[in-house]
Amino acid sequence: MKREHNYPIGTPGKPWGDEEKAQWLAQTTIKRSYQQEVVSKIKALETDFDLFQYGALSYDVDKYPLFAIKTRNWDSSKPIVLVTGGVHGYETSGVHGALQFAATKAAQYSDRFNIVIAPCVSPWGYEVINRWNPNTVDPNRSFYADSPSEEAAKLMKMVDSLEGEVLVHIDLHETTDTDELEFRPAREARDGKLYIEDGVPDGFYTVGDTENPQPDFQKAIIDSVRKVTHIAPPDADGNIIGSPVQQEGVINYPLKALSLCNGMTDCTYGTTTEVYPDSDRASPAQCNDAQVAAITGALDFVIEQLG
Repeated sequence: MKREHNYPIGTPGKPWGDEEKAQWLAQTTIKRSYQQEVVSKIKALETDFDLFQYGALSYDVDKYPLFAIKTRNWDSSKPIVLVTGGVHGYETSGVHGALQFAATKAAQYSDRFNIVIAPCVSPWGYEVINRWNPNTVDPNRSFYADSPSEEAAKLMKMVDSLEGEVLVHIDLHETTDTDELEFRPAREARDGKLYIEDGVPDGFYTVGDTENPQPDFQKAIIDSVRKVTHIAPPDADGNIIGSPVQQEGVINYPLKALSLCNGMTDCTYGTTTEVYPDSDRASPAQCNDAQVAAITGALDFVIEQLG
């Protein structure tokens, strides 16, 4: 059922201009600290990993440096594993799951892989708990040349500079209740479209690539995560967020066509994880654990394939 326009900014049917975008930005507020909650955890890893800054956001270069974490003894003969979190800054377990993996599991895979982790791609979004950047741009629809998103552009440049080929890319996300309560209504208002309500799946799922789905790889992730938290069921139409379920807990998107983060490389094995933190059946700790389980399940599968 179609809802009437219900977003407080803009005119129904008319895309936002500079005035509406300024109104939107004016109502955002800082709700948590990137420096205290994220950067401090990154710097705590410096005894075991190589940390490097790959840029800073122009909104405040001192407040929003961009960091990545690399395993030591980089060897160009080993394949690269790329882990990204916080492309949507409000998706908390994407950030803290990436950091937890670095702190607890990454070292045990470093003999087989070069691992690079960008735990918080959108630190401004992390602080204001929002999907967009200050320019009302969604970084996760902006992974293309001459990107309008600083967050996406700087990450792509960093990945392009890595020595070797990316074999695995795991992009950590959440699907939250605010997707339907705030962010999708805001997006449709911004674009002058009518908001059509959808549901939020209760549980974990992954998004594979329509052009390179790797179903066994996705299944390995689902099987690993189910030990930690529940897997999202399909809706009455057999869909999750409007896309047909390919197997339990797995849907596919055309990643490159949509300019999504997980389509930014030509990796053989790629997945986007989606945790549901608002479930009555999942705690924040479980959400972080689910992200770690997704990464380890993925890497264990790839190691088996490599032999």
